Parts: sequence; structure tokens; C-alpha cells
Amino acid sequence: MGQCACHPDIETQFLCMKHNVYLCEECLKCRDPELYCKFRSSCPIWFLEKRGGEKLLEGDSAAAERLQTREVTFLPDNAVVRVPEGTTLLEAAQLADVYINASCNGKGACGKCKLIIESGETDSRPSPLLTDPERKKNYVLACQTRINGDVSVRIPAEAVEKKLKIVGMAKEVSEQLRGTVGQITPMLTEITLDLDPPTLDDSVSDLDRLNRGLKKNSCDIGRMKVGLKVMRELATALREENWRVTASIIHRKCSNEVLSVTPGNSNHKGLGLAVDLGTTSIVVYLVDMSDGSVLAAASGHNRQAACGDDVINRMICAENEGVQKLSRMALHTINNLIGEALDGAGGKPDQIKNVVVSGNTTMTHLLLQIDPRYIRREPYIPTVSEFPIFKAAEIGLKANPAAAVFVMPGPASYVGGDIVAGLLHSGLHRQEQLTLFIDVGTNGEIVLGNQEWLMTAACSAGPAFEGGGVRWGMRAEEGAIEKVSIEPSSLQAKITIIGETAPRGICGSGMIDLISEMLTTGIIDRSGKFSLDKAHPRITEEQGEKAYVVVSGSDTEIGEDIIFTESDIKNLILSKGAVYAGFTALLKQAGLDFSMVDRIQITGGFGRYLNIEKAITIGLLPDMDREKFAYLGNSSIAGAYLALLSEGIRNEALQVCNTMTYIDFSTSNQFMDEFTSALFLPHTNLKDFPSIVSN
Repeated sequence: MGQCACHPDIETQFLCMKHNVYLCEECLKCRDPELYCKFRSSCPIWFLEKRGGEKLLEGDSAAAERLQTREVTFLPDNAVVRVPEGTTLLEAAQLADVYINASCNGKGACGKCKLIIESGETDSRPSPLLTDPERKKNYVLACQTRINGDVSVRIPAEAVEKKLKIVGMAKEVSEQLRGTVGQITPMLTEITLDLDPPTLDDSVSDLDRLNRGLKKNSCDIGRMKVGLKVMRELATALREENWRVTASIIHRKCSNEVLSVTPGNSNHKGLGLAVDLGTTSIVVYLVDMSDGSVLAAASGHNRQAACGDDVINRMICAENEGVQKLSRMALHTINNLIGEALDGAGGKPDQIKNVVVSGNTTMTHLLLQIDPRYIRREPYIPTVSEFPIFKAAEIGLKANPAAAVFVMPGPASYVGGDIVAGLLHSGLHRQEQLTLFIDVGTNGEIVLGNQEWLMTAACSAGPAFEGGGVRWGMRAEEGAIEKVSIEPSSLQAKITIIGETAPRGICGSGMIDLISEMLTTGIIDRSGKFSLDKAHPRITEEQGEKAYVVVSGSDTEIGEDIIFTESDIKNLILSKGAVYAGFTALLKQAGLDFSMVDRIQITGGFGRYLNIEKAITIGLLPDMDREKFAYLGNSSIAGAYLALLSEGIRNEALQVCNTMTYIDFSTSNQFMDEFTSALFLPHTNLKDFPSIVSN
């Protein structure tokens, strides 16, 4: 039961699942009858509207069943939501704002949305992705389980959302960023003015008097706009504090605007916000705009993960269920992180008056509720590549409603503002050295060039390095194995775990280490197949498939062996092959090879424990002088921070975006040839990896 959205004094059981609002009998009308709604088949509001609002006929048991709502409780947080009978547990979790990873967007193909049925009636489809021990413990896949009655479910320990480990959030890195910008020039500035009161000899209007004061403070009033709202409030504001006022001005490329004029002197500390809107995770920095110091940082999983791990699944979800849903999910994550950062710094949302958002093209479109469907349709064109400066209220950010928001421009559908931000941080576009820049994530964006030219491309690496498609894969959060070495004689793994807790899974850097160690110790061959017999104590079987036991169940948080199967290895080989093929194809497009590259800059979600040697061993990175490699951490948030503080860097972002030449690999035979060649460890052509072969 809940309160009607239109009549709060009326309690009702009728819940609109699409908008998550209750409606009483007087208000029973579908809000979006023309839009697709996956909840419609079990929606009581839709059913009653189609019946003309009539009461249920006595004995109409089938219809009565469809109007039943059921209570779902998610443990261990005790989150409760009421949903129509027949709703899936995944849909219920989304409505209850309970984080459940669903890499495949609810298709039942990834096996990540596992829940444990504690009590209640459900109807669950059988899945080969559940092991026999899991079935005995009442595990189900949330996307394949429908609710038949009141249900209590538990999120298993291995799937509980915990704190992400994000490179760039450490105090020492924040200190490194401080001072990288000279003069701070925010988009929204506050100027305190002491104006001369009017006299019979000086009888110009209040607005002219304001403009005169702004001109004395070096403001270009010829390009200054003043809205009707400010005009209406101006007379009172000027006289309340004896002609001392603070004018808030937003600076845009072609014009400036007076957003407000308030009495007196503004003594509030001005805050800024840098946001890295990632496909997998979101990071925010709260910044003191007076000196550029990072006051607080926070990170969290992007709630859109419930709609799939990659941008293609997100776009499909937006088409089917509305772009508003995806926008709300991202905003919910961002605003929660803003609240966390403000709490840590003792600040208030109204103090945030400058914001920079850095994200790939799909993520920024979804955040702004711009339909991204044509990004995935030939010829793969985004709706917008360069954005005007917005106000926070237009987007829904938890900041001052008038806060200026700069969204990083992106040069192409699959190379976005996060890469532009990364280049601003790396500075490769200002330097002579020929540089390869790679963001190893779900999309795998690459930039090649220097101060004279820039080429860019994207290769779909998939979500494997971020935990998708791997049985025990997870993101770099507490409990993730991030470093692995294997003892050659016993073949037992020695591991390092984030947070020094019991292991729950393995993240990207750990998976790279693991495959490298399995290859060098002879556990697997160059094709990724197991060389050891299944009788070996470190080898087991899962669903008829060989697997290596990384950690025994007695040493894990969940009491099960953490294993690595041949399917897991295959997914990682496909991902690393796409990245390496992207390198080689882009170089050949420019008529170059690896010997001509002066340095390689790596960024992405690996954490600072990415082992370059082991990444080369598996063929993810080229076999080059190790001194040429550098890991930059989260360059997207660092670039957003720089743009937050500097108008020059914001202008530079636009220049970099317009300078980059995009190469489309989607129909490239050369890329496919390189990809096929890279599907071995380290590569089909061992001549390209002389140091690995010699070892």
C-alpha cells in the first residue's frame, strides 16, 4: 500500500511500475499509453483502464489475480517494495533501488543476478548458470524468477555491493592534481558590487546601474544577458543591503548571463564538482573552487548495470523502456555520491555552482535524456557531440539549481568525452612524442598521435576485464583478488585481495595476472585450453568443463571454490584480442608500426596493480621496451577536474575533440584479420613477442 501521487491523503494498492507511483481508483489512468512498457501484462492500472474503470465482476478470478500486488523484501538491507504478481525479481529490485548486477540486461545469459529465496512463492526458470550446490541453497537468477506471492530474498555475500577501489581517489593522487591549474576561471562566478545609490543627478535605471558596476569589474556587458526573473527581483535586492549585492554570472562561449542578484556579500565557500560518468562505475570529486583542493571523493557502481554491462545493452534498454529510466538510474548514483562527498566535507548542495561531467557518448546522452538509438545504427551518428553549458536544475543534479554544468565533448559515437578528458590529463596532444593512449574498459578506446595530429578508434573489448562473462569476475572492490602468482611446483595461487578480507571474486588486474601465470606454469596452452589432467588437485570440473581452483572454498567468504574455467579464459582472450587488434589496426591505418611509438599510456579500471609484464605475456599489450609504458589511473576524472578549474582547458577540450580523426572499425577487414591473429596467447605471430618466446 502507498499514498496516491495525486491525492496523498488516500492510501491505495495500485502501483504504476513504470513510474513507481501509487494511484487511487479516481486516478487510474496509464500515464504513457503510447510508450512500450514491459510491466503492462501484469499492470492493474492498465487492466482497469481497458475495462473502462469498472469494478471487477464477481467471480472474475483471473482478473483478480492480475490485480494482486505482492510484497518483496530484499535482505540484508530489508528493502521492501510492492509489485504486481508476475513481476520478475530483477524488476522488483530496480523499483526498490536495490543494486543487482545484470550484465545481459535480464536475458538470463550472464548468471550475475543471483539471489537466494528465503521464503515465499516464486516461479523460476531452470538455468545452466546455477551450480548444483547453488540450487540446493535456493539460488535463483533474478531475471528468470517471477513473483507469485509475498517473497523474502537475500543478496548472496559474493554479490553484495561494496566499496569500489578507484584509482585517482587516493589522497596522494588528489594532492598531485592540486596546483596543476594556474589561474582558476570557473564557469559561474560571483561578483560582489558596491553600487552608487541613485540621485536626482544620477537617475539611471537599476539595471543600468548594475551593468555599470559590472563593467567596472571588467565584465563584458555587451555580451551580457539578464532574464526577466532577475529584472523582477532587482529593485528589492539592490536596496535591501544599501546597494551592496552579489551578482552570479555564468560565462558561455558566445554570451554571459546574470543568473541572480542577491543582497549583500556572498560569504559561502564556492564548491565545484568533477564527475566521471563511467559505464561501470561513477566517481565524483568535490572541489574548493577558491584554491582547487579536493575536499572529498566518492565512487559507486553505475545503477544502469541492471540494464546490462555495455553501452549496446543500455541503448537497447533505453529503446524498450524509455531513456528516462536510464537517466534516473545514473542520476540516482551521482546524487547519492554527491551527498556522500558533501557529508564528508561538511558542505551543502547550494554551494556547488560549477560542475563538469566526463563520460562516453552513450552515457552522456542517457544522462541528458537524449535518445541514443542511432549511435548503434549505421552510420553510427550521435545526436550531439558538443554541448552548451547547462544549469544543474535542467539535468536534475544535486547542486545549486543555477550551477553551470559543462559536459565534455566527444568526437564520435564510440569515442566520447571521457577520452577527451583523458587526453587533457595526459597532455599527449601538446607533446612531440608519438603516443598510443588506451582506455581499457568495456569499449576499449584508443588514440594515436602527438601535437601535430590525432587519430582515434574504438574496439569492443566487452565487459570481461570488469567482471562480465567470467564466473567469479567482479569489479575492483573490497574482496576482489587483484594480484596473483602461481607456485610452479604445487601450482597453488598466491593472491592479494582488496581490503585484505576473505576473497569474493577476481577483478581485471587479477585476471590478467592469473592467465599469465597459468600460461607460464603450463596449466594452459597458447590456445587457452587446459594442459593438466583433471585428476590434478588444482583442477576441478564445473558443468562438465575443466577449471582451475584459484582459492579453496574454506578460504572464501562464500564457502565455495573460486575457480577459473576454460570459458572464462576464452572470454578474456577475446577481450585482449580486440584491444591488441585495435592497436595494430590503428597503427597500420597511419602507416606506422610499434617500433615508431615513443610511449604507451594506459588508463581504465584496472587499478594501480596492473602488471605490465604479465599484460604483455598474454598479448594484451605489445612487446616493447617496458620503460615506454605508463599507467595514468582514472584520467577521465582527472581531466574533468582540470576543466572544472580552467576556462582555457574547457576551450582546449573543444579543440582536441575537433582535431581527432575517427576511424571506424565496425566494417574493417583489417581489424578483423588482426583480431583473429590475436586470439592466441600471446599471439599467432610469436615474432611480435620476442621477449616472451625467449623466456
